[in-house]
Amino acid sequence: MANVDLDCQGLSCPVPIVRISRAMKELASGDTLTVTASDPSFQADIEAWVRKMGHQLESFADTDGVQTAVLRHA
Repeated sequence: MANVDLDCQGLSCPVPIVRISRAMKELASGDTLTVTASDPSFQADIEAWVRKMGHQLESFADTDGVQTAVLRHA
């Protein structure tokens, strides 16, 4: 299983979700994608996106405005 890092800091909606969608298409089932972002709406956006797409949000953290989400490919 692979883990890929994706830096989306400084990008505003919808760009992080577009980049996440592209990155997830390259991953296999069970692989993880670790995304860092700074957009204030990122948490709500990523939660809605994983529900829609069927992937899993393994963890989410917000440290001083830098948000980190770990997504698992379904």
